Amino acid sequence: MTYTIKTVARLSGVSTRTLRYYDEISLLKPATINSSGYRLYGDEEINRLQQILYYRELDFSLEEIKLILDNPNFDIKKALQIQYQQLLSRKERIENLLLNIKKTMQYYQGEIEMTASDKFSAFKVEQVTQNEQQYGDEIRSKYGTDQVNKANKKYLRLTQADMDEMKLVEKQLFEQLAVYIENPDVQGKVAQKIFELHKLWLSFTLPEYSSEMHKGIVTMYVEDERFKMYYDEKEPGSAEALYHIIQHYAN
Repeated sequence: MTYTIKTVARLSGVSTRTLRYYDEISLLKPATINSSGYRLYGDEEINRLQQILYYRELDFSLEEIKLILDNPNFDIKKALQIQYQQLLSRKERIENLLLNIKKTMQYYQGEIEMTASDKFSAFKVEQVTQNEQQYGDEIRSKYGTDQVNKANKKYLRLTQADMDEMKLVEKQLFEQLAVYIENPDVQGKVAQKIFELHKLWLSFTLPEYSSEMHKGIVTMYVEDERFKMYYDEKEPGSAEALYHIIQHYAN
């Protein structure tokens, strides 16, 4: 079955102007163009547009979507399963925020009491959910579901004071990394301080510390571009520096 561009626009809610733009950037090409110059779309293009809209809903850029859909190994069944889980996580996140807002309204109306920890609980749940979406598969495959679940539970139990201290430790860590990168000496006092700060930072969420796990975590920092980007955006070269320091001191 074929569809005109106007029909596709009506079915999908995507404007004809946007569909033409998708054609221009080769994100969604029509199946054919008839003798009158009209774009015609088939079922394959309809399926691709559906995927584009799902990924847009999940905040992927058009460039990212094109890379995903053009990958010869793209599996639509697997993609749908992942999208379903991501949207389900988003739904749970929104429900947690709504519940937190409702409780906060009751608190200001004098109906219930809220601790400082209660006021921020929804945001911690959201952070765990986001971390799961970004890094969950890699971390679970490396350390197991049980360890990751324990770490998530420990994070959710952190008080606001714990969260503030954790942020302070991370700030100090990057300050020391900046000093180290200017004058790298893995056996120096700055490197030792960086090791201690990173170990302390991990202690907020790790169920139990081990040097092997510590070394494994920083290995991910240099092997996985997403982790590497997080560190290097804050301080260029910090992922590699941290890797060498931890490998040296974690025994």
